Amino acid sequence: MIIRTATTSDAQALLAIYAPYIEHTAITFEYDVPTVEAFAHRIEEVLHYYPWLIAEDGGVVLGYAYAHRFHERAACRWSAESSIYLSQSSRGRGIGHALQQALERELVERGIKNLYISIAYTDETDEHLPVGSIPFHEHEGFKKVAHFHKCGVKFGRWYDLIWMEKMLGEHE
Repeated sequence: MIIRTATTSDAQALLAIYAPYIEHTAITFEYDVPTVEAFAHRIEEVLHYYPWLIAEDGGVVLGYAYAHRFHERAACRWSAESSIYLSQSSRGRGIGHALQQALERELVERGIKNLYISIAYTDETDEHLPVGSIPFHEHEGFKKVAHFHKCGVKFGRWYDLIWMEKMLGEHE
C-alpha cells in the first residue's frame, strides 16, 4: 500500500468510495452525489492549501483523507477540519490509521496546530449510522469538545453532531 497526494484525475475513483456514504448513511449530511467534475473541483480547491491523501494498493484506491478550512476567519488559519473515507472492503485493515497519521504529518509540516472532526451521532441503534467513527478518532487521540443536538436531517430522522479536537503542535 502506498499513500500519495490526490489529483483531480482521481475524482472518479474517490467519488466511487464517497457515493455509498451519501446514498446509504448519515455519516455525511450531503444528500446528492456530486458529479465527477464537481468532485474534481473540490479536490483542486482543497489542494490549494491543504493535503488530500489517497491510500492505494496495486492501482486500486482503498480510501482517502483530506483537510480543509476549519473557519473562514484569518485568525483560525492554524486550525483545520479533516475527513476520512474508506472503501467498504478496506475497513478494519489499518488503512484509516495510516491515512490519519500521514494526514497529520502533512498538516504539522504546514503549521496546523489544531485538527477537528465532525461526526454524525445518535444514541439509538440506527441502520444508517455505524458507530465506528467516534472510537476510531478517540484511538487516534481526539477528544470530544462539543455535542450539537438534532442539527441535521437525513433519511427522515434527526441526527446530532459530535465535534472532536486534537492538538497537533505547540501553541507558541
